Amino acid sequence: MAESKPLLVMAAGGTGGHMFPAQALAERMLANGWRVKLSTDARGARYTQAFPEGVEIEEVSSATFARGGIAAKALVPFRILGGVISTLFKFRKDRPDVVIGFGGYPSIPALSAAWLLKLPRMIHEQNGVLGRVNEIFASRVDLIACGTWPTTLPEDVQGVHVGNPVRASVKERAGAGYIAPGPYPMSVLVIGGSQGARILSDMVPPAIAALPLDVLGNLRVSHQARDEDGERVSTYYAEHGVSADVQPFFHDVPARMSEAQLVISRSGASSVADISVIGRPSILIPLKIATGDHQTVNAQGLVDAGAAIRMPESKLTIESLSEAILQVLTNEQGSIKMANAALSVSKPEAAEELGTLVEQLAAGQGPQKNSETRE
Repeated sequence: MAESKPLLVMAAGGTGGHMFPAQALAERMLANGWRVKLSTDARGARYTQAFPEGVEIEEVSSATFARGGIAAKALVPFRILGGVISTLFKFRKDRPDVVIGFGGYPSIPALSAAWLLKLPRMIHEQNGVLGRVNEIFASRVDLIACGTWPTTLPEDVQGVHVGNPVRASVKERAGAGYIAPGPYPMSVLVIGGSQGARILSDMVPPAIAALPLDVLGNLRVSHQARDEDGERVSTYYAEHGVSADVQPFFHDVPARMSEAQLVISRSGASSVADISVIGRPSILIPLKIATGDHQTVNAQGLVDAGAAIRMPESKLTIESLSEAILQVLTNEQGSIKMANAALSVSKPEAAEELGTLVEQLAAGQGPQKNSETRE
């Protein structure tokens, strides 16, 4: 019977940075005979189309103080409380063996219910700085699994470095052969997080259009742009003779990334993980308003390895970005070194390591000490 299988409840907010690692863990746990439920809100449910069919999706009442007017914010505590009470009843009826939160306000009800019922519980923090919700629960869980290392943690809190789990579609292309740039067709992939793609839509097209004609003539661009920016970005590329595919969301990012000579991206944790696992040179533009400047921290490993060029928004110009793009696309040996350097800091087995921690926690065991930890 299905109920005889151990149950993992995952709770995650509605961004790709939270949902993609949850998807990767779900794939791993289902393969190992677990039942998996995902607790999220309506915004997060939009990311679940690619989740395995075996995952049971539960939308929970939650809210954030980051959006809405005064009246909406005044209702936030009551909506969250409603979600906690509802989740408590669900957990009493179908008791999880482990509850894991991936961050975001929709993870509050599940983690709160797990804490009240004293269930085995943990969080996975994707970034080098704890998010607001994960910071609240850091001292109220049994374990923190860290995607970026080192992660800034409160005193007396233990963290285990597992890396950021990547989806099966990314892992299938781990270490995909890299074709260095040259006098033949080349590809550039431009991806941006849900909060910060506009600056890429403003800066990248003119930076690419400014490239020398001998480079531009061989270039095809895949550019992920917000709905409201898509038409002007597409028009700009067309008017400047640049072959470009502009879409609000690419469902085949791993395939496009594996074919790219260069990736231009925000440095969200999942993007950094995908870039490192597939192994591609990158130009990373951290989101300036990210909590605790965590996107700058996320990029550090690739920058230190020589795999990425990090360009802070405060110093970003069309000219400097165009120069950085040209630097990669006209340096065959340098780009190969960058691709190999990205692979050197990747953790393609992150989902397996995180799944092992879940199983150990369910069995009442602590993490194995051969993992990197901070006491």
